[in-house]
Amino acid sequence: MQLESLKMFVDVVETGSFSRAAQLNHVTQSAVSQQIRALETRYEQRLLSRSARQVTPTPAGERLFRGCKEILSRFAEVEQEIREQATEVSGTCTVSSIYSVGLHELHSLQKELLRAHSKVNLRLNYRRSDQVYDDVILGAADLGLVAYPQARAGVDIVPFREDKLAVVLPPGHALASKARLAMSALTGLPFIAFDREAPTRKGIDKLFRDKGVELTPAMEMDNVETIKRAVELGLGVSVLPVPTVKQEQSLGSLVVKPFAEGAFTRPIGILVRKGKYLSRASQAVLDAFQRAGTEE
Repeated sequence: MQLESLKMFVDVVETGSFSRAAQLNHVTQSAVSQQIRALETRYEQRLLSRSARQVTPTPAGERLFRGCKEILSRFAEVEQEIREQATEVSGTCTVSSIYSVGLHELHSLQKELLRAHSKVNLRLNYRRSDQVYDDVILGAADLGLVAYPQARAGVDIVPFREDKLAVVLPPGHALASKARLAMSALTGLPFIAFDREAPTRKGIDKLFRDKGVELTPAMEMDNVETIKRAVELGLGVSVLPVPTVKQEQSLGSLVVKPFAEGAFTRPIGILVRKGKYLSRASQAVLDAFQRAGTEE
């Protein structure tokens, strides 16, 4: 039995037409019919039910169809792997990322990737954390980047890096002169928080709760950029990952203070769909992520 025969059978089932399957395979309709008859002879039963308007699979044909789809899909992956081994790394890798990671932590990585693999195109989509998981599971993204990664069916988690957390204040704030800030110093202060469903918000709330400190959210934002703008306007203070405020800190528009209790971090994870074959372009991006994660 040849793969061409299986492909013709699949095409007949998917199109419901012998003539359309013949066009897709660049053969005559008679050739398609001969291949189908050969399969039915092999299995000693009818695989297709023919009517005046459409061709549909019998129960046996439906089972063969599902098996053929798996075989053809795996064969296509093997062919791609073999072809890629003989060519320069190229292609597109789509990455879904939460905003605070994609915008602030991947710029230098993109430059390094371009130097190493000039024909690899990193396509970055900014999404909410739950959408990143969905994109990876459904195949809309090759890789995902999330904070506080959680195990989910269909997803593997590759550790990326740990972002240090710090207190962020507007210039001139009463606490801005302190070298370090105790967590209790934020008690009663208007606090600019991520929205309550964001994993980073949940992580920060737990961090303070474990220390017996209660925060007083004055505003809840779904975007790290709007949080920073609110703090710059003097509407409150916040706790943010240090990489997201480096530019404002250098410009003097925000004051960043470490915790007196020690270093606290936000874990970032790379999401990969379980069992997914990564193209060489996607593997190159994943390798670059992992190298960047060890350079901190």
